[in-house]
Amino acid sequence: MHTVSLVKLVVRVKLLPTPEQALALDETLRACNESANWLAVRAFEHGRTSRAALQALAYAELKARGLSAQPALHVLRKVADAYTALRANLKAGSLGRHRSKRYGKAAAKPVAFRADAAQPFDDRCLSWRLDDRIVSIWTTSGRMKRLALTGQDEQLALLTAHCQGESDLMRQDGQWYLLATCEIPETTLNTAPDGFVGVDPGIVNIATTSAGARYSGRRLNRHREADRRLRSKLQKKGTKSAKRRAKRHAGRQARRARDINHKISKCIVAEAQRTSRGIALEDLTGIRERVRLRKPQRVMLHSWSFHQLGTFIAYKARRAGVPVVYVDPTYTSQECSQCHHIDRRNRPSQAVFACQACGFVEHADLNSSHNIAARGWWTWARGAESTVPALTLTV
Repeated sequence: MHTVSLVKLVVRVKLLPTPEQALALDETLRACNESANWLAVRAFEHGRTSRAALQALAYAELKARGLSAQPALHVLRKVADAYTALRANLKAGSLGRHRSKRYGKAAAKPVAFRADAAQPFDDRCLSWRLDDRIVSIWTTSGRMKRLALTGQDEQLALLTAHCQGESDLMRQDGQWYLLATCEIPETTLNTAPDGFVGVDPGIVNIATTSAGARYSGRRLNRHREADRRLRSKLQKKGTKSAKRRAKRHAGRQARRARDINHKISKCIVAEAQRTSRGIALEDLTGIRERVRLRKPQRVMLHSWSFHQLGTFIAYKARRAGVPVVYVDPTYTSQECSQCHHIDRRNRPSQAVFACQACGFVEHADLNSSHNIAARGWWTWARGAESTVPALTLTV
C-alpha cells in the first residue's frame, strides 16, 4: 500500500471580535489556564501526570469549575503534555545537569501556564464557516456563533481543503488568533534533478543563488540598525512604558524578517521547480560559534534568522517536490568555482572574488553559490540526499 507523505502547516488566522466578544474570549482563556494551573499543582502533589491518571483525579472537578466536557479534557491533556515535555527536557539536559541548581529548580515545582497561554479547541468546540469568514467557538459564557475572521485567500483555501484536528486560540499583543493545523500531501519528489540551485546566505545580501538571483539586504539592514539603536535607547530608559514599546517594536521586527524570508524562499523554490533542479543549502549548524567576526558584524549575524530562511525553503521545497541537500560550508567563500583553488587571498573584499591561481573574477556571493551548487550535486550523486524532518510551520 502506497503511503502519502504529509507536510504539516499551522495557519494563523486573525479574529475580529467585538468588544463584548473579546471580553468573553479573554474570560475563557483565563478560566482554562487558571484550571490548568490548579490541575498542575494537584498533579505535582499526587505525582500523577499521565492523561489517564489526571482524568481519574480531576475530570469531575474541572467540570465543576465551569468547563464543559471537551475543554476540560483539553486542559487535562495540556497539563499532561507539559509534564511530559518537562521530563524530556530534564532527561536531555536542556534544563541543566542533574543536581545542578537550575535542574533542581525546574524539577521542584509544578509547571505553570500564563493567563493568556494558548488553549486548544477541537471540532466539538469550534466550527469554521470560511465562506462567510466567521467561526463558532465555545466560551465560558456560552457558544459564540458569529465571530468574524480575516486572512489571505491562500490561507483560507488551505483551511478549506486541509484543516485537520485541533486549533489553538491565542492572544498576542492585544490581537486574537486561531492557529489551525493543516496536513498537505507532498508533491512527488523529483528524483532526477537537472542540477542544483546553490543558495548562499549572507548579511549584505540575504541570499544569493547560483541562478543569478541576489536578494539585497541593504534596506533591511538599515531598518535593523535603527531597530537596534531604538532598542538600546529604550533599555537604558528602563521605564514600564519603554519596556512595552520595546516589546511591541521587537514583534514588528520579527514579523518583518519573517515576511522577507517567506518571500525569498518562495522565489528560490519556484525557480528550482521551474528549471527541474534541486536546492543546495549550507549546513549552518553552529555558525554562531564557528564564525569569528568584529563586534558590529557579530550583531548583524546574530540578529538575522538564517535558520528560519533555510527552514522555509525546506518546507516549501517539500510541498513542490523539489529535493533539498545540505552541504559542508567550509571554504565555500574562498574556493574558486572554476579551478577550485582555495586561498584566503581569493577574497580581497566582501563583494569581490579574484582567484589567485586562474585569475577568475566574480561577485563573491555568486561564486560561493556556485560552489554550494556543485557540492549539492556531488552530495546527491553519492546518494547522501538530505532527510528533511517532518515540519510544523506557521504561515
